[in-house]
Amino acid sequence: MEKRHDVCPWQHGSHLAGPVRKLFNNPRRLLERYVVSGMTVADIGSGMGFLTLPLADMVGEDGQVIAVDLQPEMLEGLKARAQKAGVTNIVLHQCARDSLGIEQYSGSVGVALIYWMLHEVGDPERLIQEVHEALAPEGKLLFVEPNGHVSEEKFQDSLEMIIAQGFTLVERPKVSISRAAVLQKN
Repeated sequence: MEKRHDVCPWQHGSHLAGPVRKLFNNPRRLLERYVVSGMTVADIGSGMGFLTLPLADMVGEDGQVIAVDLQPEMLEGLKARAQKAGVTNIVLHQCARDSLGIEQYSGSVGVALIYWMLHEVGDPERLIQEVHEALAPEGKLLFVEPNGHVSEEKFQDSLEMIIAQGFTLVERPKVSISRAAVLQKN
């Protein structure tokens, strides 16, 4: 039986997407090495779009960002923020608790982000399998967990599980108040 995990309440979404967070986790600085114009990017656990909106600008009009979240309130918040900013290249996708449901993107995603959310997932192996399937050959996965919620030991266990699902560790970038890894699909 899958262990049930609690997800960050949608009421916290606007705080997580707020400008103060950019002071210690600047999305552009973090992502500029991996994201290029025209790319399809999957933001898994997008919330209200802390990473999604900068990603949409980075991939440009010819690219798209697939914003995947379990909570419809998070996606509604992201939709409102995107409309206010005039952003039109974001695809909102509500997933189920037990599946991302992103089969239609199989093999087309250049970069996937799992940012501060894997510790909230009941079946992380399945999530990683679905992300692996969505990624293009040699696609990259940026995996980041917050220090406060995830110990180095738990992060290492997750990293080993991801590698076992068909990824190669590329680097361990420094991300403020976080543990991070960039992996490539084999």
